[in-house]
Amino acid sequence: MKAVLGVIAFILFIVIVGGIYYYKTYNRLILLHEEVQKAWSDVDVQLKRRADLIPNLVNVVKGYAKHEKDIFEYIAKARSQLLNAKSPKDEIAASNKLEGAIGRLLMIVEKYPELKANEEFTRLMDNLEGTENRIAVARKRYNDIVAKYNATIKSIPANIIANRMGLKPAPYFRITIKKEKQPPRVNFGNSTGALMLEGCRTCAV
Repeated sequence: MKAVLGVIAFILFIVIVGGIYYYKTYNRLILLHEEVQKAWSDVDVQLKRRADLIPNLVNVVKGYAKHEKDIFEYIAKARSQLLNAKSPKDEIAASNKLEGAIGRLLMIVEKYPELKANEEFTRLMDNLEGTENRIAVARKRYNDIVAKYNATIKSIPANIIANRMGLKPAPYFRITIKKEKQPPRVNFGNSTGALMLEGCRTCAV
């Protein structure tokens, strides 16, 4: 009889411990998933902010370089893909494409010294630089949270609970093309007053 009671007590202990673990792990996964969603929302806001700056920037450049139709069409297409993206994965791909397009646009700007002195262009570039920096910060925070979330849902035995919850790994926000690994920054502080494009050292994640 004592042996039977001992077995029953052991089984109850395992059930209780297992229930507590499941409860805590479930809540932890929910919290991590919400943190990923929140971090992506912050990234999304900044990506949309950059997309809103692009039409005005393009219009200013068009005033000096109307014949550069290919890049203007490329930028418009990339921006449209970003705004119409249905998932973080699609939006990340579109963002990388748009980022590369902006880099190409700024290379064209180097051909037009008079454009660099345009006050509207200078203002837009200041806004773009600030936005790029905010994107870099939001992207790093997002990737840090994704790393924690992905590691948790893949670990044993938490992966069993994650599978039952239907949780999938979140995509990292990586810059996929080497030439685009440094979003354009603008430096107006050189001694000649000329426009200089620099890499954003804080953007690699």
